[in-house]
Amino acid sequence: MSDTVLITGLRLPTVIGVYGWEREVRQELRVDLEMAWDMTQAAATDEVEFALNYAAVSERLIEFARDNSFKLIEAFADAAASVVMNEFNVTWLKLTLAKPGAVAEANWVGLSIERGTEAS
Repeated sequence: MSDTVLITGLRLPTVIGVYGWEREVRQELRVDLEMAWDMTQAAATDEVEFALNYAAVSERLIEFARDNSFKLIEAFADAAASVVMNEFNVTWLKLTLAKPGAVAEANWVGLSIERGTEAS
């Protein structure tokens, strides 16, 4: 499958970091998602129930970030990927996570992970 649903620049306020002050404030993470999704039926029928609901995915990740805290962005990214895959029946995704302001000399630091397998 080569169909991909994209969400870019999703802002997720959360508690993230290892330093004491980071445990007391919310910082904004930015997430980009690429999610494998077979769009054939949605395209053929023009019916929303066959599409991946990107608004619902976004809302769920905002809720997830609000309700959880992590020390490491690696742990946050892995857990967020699991939420999307398990709750929205996504078989493959690429999640890129940015933490603006983490290094004064950089726009942001971050990582990118891929989970699952793309169906052919």
